[in-house]
Amino acid sequence: MNALYADWMGLAIAEAELTRGTGDVPVGAVVVDAAGTVLGAGRNRRELDADPTAHAELVAIRAAAARLGSWRLDEATLVVTLEPCTMCAGAILQSRIPRVVFGAWDEKAGAAGSTYDLLRDRRLPHRVEVVPGIRAAEAADLLATFFEERR
Repeated sequence: MNALYADWMGLAIAEAELTRGTGDVPVGAVVVDAAGTVLGAGRNRRELDADPTAHAELVAIRAAAARLGSWRLDEATLVVTLEPCTMCAGAILQSRIPRVVFGAWDEKAGAAGSTYDLLRDRRLPHRVEVVPGIRAAEAADLLATFFEERR
């Protein structure tokens, strides 16, 4: 399964690379169904759209929900280059996504096991399988390069 996750992460990395020149942090995401079909893709668009909620995960989740005509994504996997934040974790839980695969850890704002662990919080009615570290070095390099160029 890790080879499949690595392939899907390649799609998320390609989305992240599309942020070049926008001023947005290079994070990309895809939502795939059980057959591996991409239902939605997204990248950070906060700067581009002047929208504080335009994180890659939310853009991809919205696209997948629109394609399916349903807010329930209970047969899907979200693949994202960076560990989701609390806002995105909330959207993941609300959309009933059962699995999140991510690349780099976010030690400052992550909500899938580093700073917080909302996706697996036993107090909540829905828990998510979390698969971290897929192509982590590539995902982290995108972020490191972006922030080095901004200094």
